[in-house]
Amino acid sequence: MSSASSLPVESLNVSLGDRSYPIHIGAGILTSREHLLPYLAGRQVMIVTNEVIAPRYLAALKATLADADLDVREVILPDGEATKSLASVERIWDALLVAGFNRRCTLIALGGGVIGDMTGYAAASYQRGVAFVQIPTTLLAQVDSSVGGKTGVNHPRGKNMIGAFWQPRAVIVDTDTLRTLPARELSAGLAEVIKYGLIWDAAFLAWLENNLPTLRALEEAAIRHAIRRSCEIKAEVVAEDETEQGVRALLNLGHTFGHAIEAHQGYGNWLHGEAVGAGMMMAAQLSFERGWLSEADVERVAAILKAADLPVTAPANMQAKDFLARMRLDKKNLDDRLRLILLEALGKACVRDDTDADRLERLLANFPRA
Repeated sequence: MSSASSLPVESLNVSLGDRSYPIHIGAGILTSREHLLPYLAGRQVMIVTNEVIAPRYLAALKATLADADLDVREVILPDGEATKSLASVERIWDALLVAGFNRRCTLIALGGGVIGDMTGYAAASYQRGVAFVQIPTTLLAQVDSSVGGKTGVNHPRGKNMIGAFWQPRAVIVDTDTLRTLPARELSAGLAEVIKYGLIWDAAFLAWLENNLPTLRALEEAAIRHAIRRSCEIKAEVVAEDETEQGVRALLNLGHTFGHAIEAHQGYGNWLHGEAVGAGMMMAAQLSFERGWLSEADVERVAAILKAADLPVTAPANMQAKDFLARMRLDKKNLDDRLRLILLEALGKACVRDDTDADRLERLLANFPRA
């Protein structure tokens, strides 16, 4: 791997006391020993990746680790959201045990959000917790799932219902990996980038509205700014509320609706970002009905999602009752009260558990389908 970018590596910090860690962002950084070797706990290194990413980047990563007196092994899992299960995590545990890896081993997650979540959960639970490093290769993972320590797997009844909070030692974001990312997955990642503008930073949202074409074209300065600002917001929120007791829930805008879509459609049929895009549109419409957003605000949300090539309609085969059955299993719910992330304004989100049940059901019944 090589990069023609002349932009320097940028770094920021997730501040969590003695568990703080850096996020390094740069083109070609996957082959930078100085940004990886300091975060290994010991000699034993297990790289976890999948069948799509391995042919592209595994050799480059292993070359980066070569000649450093390390015992490097790998686990190559199938690709896709459908593999995000305890059975896949067990394959990681098996590989660690067969190799005789101890508590000073380090797991490296090389891949998208599925690989990152499963590797993190394997690290959190192997011998009650070992080190891991995130090397996210999709935009969605680079701006969201690799940062913050949420790890886990899906259950047939709900997404991410089994897991743990376990922070990485470092997040290494190589923007060059986006150049092999399919356009559909790039759009899915942009959903999470747009989310940060909607919940936290109206100025960033306006910047995104003006720069989506250059982002989709992977212009380096633009993509770097989008990743950095997204990670800054995520780091700020996680530092304030690591285990989602309060403000961190705001990061789930659109996710309660979106997770329902993913589970109902079958994991992988709708990409996570696609489902979140439709979910954010639902949240915007509900916020309008509560009198917080204007029609013009809702139109802006629809316009930016469409510009990112994200869906703004619900699946044709989902009825209101299908949504409600899945949404009742959402982890944010407390004491049987459905908690939704809504928008008081563009750039300002809130957590509400007082949405009228009839209003929500009407929204779900009348929301456009495609």
